[in-house]
Amino acid sequence: MATLDQKSPNVLLQSLCCRITGKSEVEVAHQFQYAVRVIGSNYAPTIERDEFLVSEKIKKELLKQRREADAALFSELHRKLQTQSVLKHRWSVLYLLLSLAEDPRKPSSRVGNYSALFTQALPRDAHSTPFYCTRPQSLALGYGERGAGLSASLGTSGISSLGVYSLNGPTPTPQSLLAGQPPQSAAAASAQPLGARLAWSLPTNSSPSSSALAVPATRPPLGPLVPAAKAVHPHREGEVSEAALVRDILYVFQGIDGKFVKMSSQDNCYKIDAKVVLSKSLRDTSSRLAELGWLHNKVRKYTDARSLDRAFGLVGQSFCAALYQELKEYYRLLSVLHSQLQVEDEQGAPTCTENSLTLRRLLVWMYDPKVRLKTLAALVDFCQGRKGGELASAVHSYGKTGDPQMRALVQHILSLVSHPILNFLYRWIYDGELEDTYHEFFVASDPNVKTDRLWHDKYSLRKSMIPSFFTMDQARKVLLIGKSINFLHQVCHDRTPPGRITPVSNSADTPKDAAELLSDLEGAFQEKIDVAYFDTSKYLLDVLNRNYLLLEHLQAMRRYLLLGQGDFIRHLMDLLKPELVRPATTLYQHNLTGILETAVRATNAQFDNAEILKRLDVRLLEVSPGDTGWDVFSLDYHVDGPIATLFTRECMSHYLRVFNFLWRAKRMEYTLTDIWKGQMCNAKLLKTMPELSGVLHQCHILASEMVHFIHQMQYYITFEVLECSWDELWNKVQRAQDLDHIIAAHEVFLDTIISRCLLDNNSRSLLNQLRAIFDQIIEFQSAQDSLYRSALEELSLRLQFEERKQKREEEGEWGVTAQQEAEESRRIQEFQETVPKMRSQLRVLTHLYQSIVQHFLVLLINSSDESLRFLSFRLDFNEHYRAREPKLRASLGATRGRRPSNI
Repeated sequence: MATLDQKSPNVLLQSLCCRITGKSEVEVAHQFQYAVRVIGSNYAPTIERDEFLVSEKIKKELLKQRREADAALFSELHRKLQTQSVLKHRWSVLYLLLSLAEDPRKPSSRVGNYSALFTQALPRDAHSTPFYCTRPQSLALGYGERGAGLSASLGTSGISSLGVYSLNGPTPTPQSLLAGQPPQSAAAASAQPLGARLAWSLPTNSSPSSSALAVPATRPPLGPLVPAAKAVHPHREGEVSEAALVRDILYVFQGIDGKFVKMSSQDNCYKIDAKVVLSKSLRDTSSRLAELGWLHNKVRKYTDARSLDRAFGLVGQSFCAALYQELKEYYRLLSVLHSQLQVEDEQGAPTCTENSLTLRRLLVWMYDPKVRLKTLAALVDFCQGRKGGELASAVHSYGKTGDPQMRALVQHILSLVSHPILNFLYRWIYDGELEDTYHEFFVASDPNVKTDRLWHDKYSLRKSMIPSFFTMDQARKVLLIGKSINFLHQVCHDRTPPGRITPVSNSADTPKDAAELLSDLEGAFQEKIDVAYFDTSKYLLDVLNRNYLLLEHLQAMRRYLLLGQGDFIRHLMDLLKPELVRPATTLYQHNLTGILETAVRATNAQFDNAEILKRLDVRLLEVSPGDTGWDVFSLDYHVDGPIATLFTRECMSHYLRVFNFLWRAKRMEYTLTDIWKGQMCNAKLLKTMPELSGVLHQCHILASEMVHFIHQMQYYITFEVLECSWDELWNKVQRAQDLDHIIAAHEVFLDTIISRCLLDNNSRSLLNQLRAIFDQIIEFQSAQDSLYRSALEELSLRLQFEERKQKREEEGEWGVTAQQEAEESRRIQEFQETVPKMRSQLRVLTHLYQSIVQHFLVLLINSSDESLRFLSFRLDFNEHYRAREPKLRASLGATRGRRPSNI
């Protein structure tokens, strides 16, 4: 044990590699380096740490293996484990057990397992083409066998030499290039691999030495060519032969410099040295053929560089795999050409015969591969710097062409590129899992966001990563589906497996499935998204309404914070009045809370759900100098858990602002009711004081103006703002298909009432004038109360004087003495002298109130809100204020003059 502790981690790791493989240290060098890279990596699962989800997956795997008893035993053991605190990281242990249980012989369905696809697309030598470092003469290639093997591994997609391959197989070879060939069916022709068809087309010798390339002797050579006698050019001294150029060109096709044709770094192209003696026609033909080598290098350079870049992501690796598949098909063609050249060398064929490889033949055979390589090179240029969904969009945009061959090629590449994206999508919408290590998917997750902001901030759309073949509506639905599943698990604590919420559809297990799905984006794919969206959203809303009373809480906001429960609000004001008239610093919250509970028990509010009533509370706002209880009192409603997603802090602050405004307006109505009561009760009592008749009449007139103003404002706020907005909100909530629709409708509702209750920034001047009017109503109440106190006190003294006078008369004495009568007259005179002061005070108050109302009306007339302009007409229905204010007359005239043009 001591010896083991002294060994370094590298020695231990190397010993472990030797023990597992059973090889020596020198033989396991490659495995040891790979193990060091894996251990030194920072790979970590990016899925949500949801213990419930992992346990459900384990039970699902056991049920798939028909081990129902083991699944039940695991569920019981897991339940017991949750009740104990022995194991802290239960999720990690369960995830490890699930990973270890996977069968290594079975190809994994995980999004990240694209290494198999990529390895399949690589050549046998991962660092070079089949002929990258080996001369073709040294290759003993029997293409009849090797071509079949390659075809079996690759299928029928890729670069075609004589025809273009579609997703369903290669197109038949054009008959113009196979003239004289015995007729065969199109199906038989298309069923043959590309290399096999070309091998049949190339001329061969039936000698035993070339049995690997033996073909039927009855098959004629490739179509009619120029007779050999005409194809031979007179050789000048030192001129390079066409056969040597053909050999060089075959090297160039693979990106290898030949003897005569070399890459020019200055011109970035393959060129023949000017010193080489060569005819102009051969030089031009060679230059045209050498373009394939430049195109091949461009594509190969991109794939070699990107295939080793881990940050390129799974979509990028799939793109590289698709390019490698195309290059492998290209290499198959080159292998056939090398085999033909090798046969000619072994047989010592003449330099230029009817059946030999020539530059003109290569020019014909390589036309279609050149077109395809051009498409791949252009695609590589266009995809530079792109990854994930953005890369898929770039590939998709290249498929919008009228050329059916190019479109088929791009569609095949797109099916491979979009395969990881579709697997991301299916795991997200059916399991709520997001394994996006390289940020390729169009749904982004922020792990720093807390649970209470999960719906609003944790998940979002990466608009740049939305593939162009997805619509924005589809992307929004995909985001909502996975977000709803995670919201149910993490916020609502709902343990229903996702498979029970919506039926799991077959995913795109292979690129062929992805191709079929992409071909019907508006049909089968749209149907899958819609089904998952409707099922998940409906289940989420059912859980919120059934378990968390979402709609009941919404109605409670209307009844209590928006003063919809009339009997409760009125009784609460009656109970609170003795407390709220006191200075704000003398109030205690527990006293007000007790009064609130009394008001609840005495009104219909007592029949509300207990869950709602326990959230209703009292809040005292920040106290400013001179504030009374009316200025700082506010009702509050506590929200938490899932309903806090709808009633966020911003929404609750809006509710409190609206409540304070409505509470102040309701206080004005309550105050004017008290003023009216005082006038009605004292009117008969003060009839014996004729000197007060003018002052009392003035009080009645001003009170009537204020009552009319407040009644119209209350009507506007209650019916035109609150009731109309609430009805619109409730209709939207009833029709809502997902939680986002409810949140959006609720935000529109709050914005509407904030704006139309003059609480937004654009209505600040109107709100200031309205608050000034409210202040004048309070001032008027104080002035009237002072008037009535003085008048009632004087009336009481006069009645006492009359009672004493009558009592003395009944006793047979003089009613009053001269001195007492003089004192009574002096006191009455002093009171009568105070009446003009009262009248002047009321006149000033009336003038100030009317001037503020007139200014308020002018602002209403100039408002852009039509309902506010109509409010101004109701407030001044008899044009009383218009006759006093010139600006109001001008504004009204201008408005009435504009009305026909607006209509």
